[in-house]
Amino acid sequence: MNKDIQPNYHEVVVECACGEKFTTKSTKAGETIKIDICNKCHPFFTGKQKIVDASGKVEKFQKKFGL
Repeated sequence: MNKDIQPNYHEVVVECACGEKFTTKSTKAGETIKIDICNKCHPFFTGKQKIVDASGKVEKFQKKFGL
């Protein structure tokens, strides 16, 4: 491998919105990566439905159709 063209690969801490933290390696610059959903809070793994709505689309839909 040519060392001049390879990106910098280093350890980063991934922080989920639920509070879970874990360490992985990434080429993304910085020490932390923030995510919305991880395997501790994802509905597929937990069996619970969770709506992540950052722009208010769910409330707009519910208001429009009277739900």
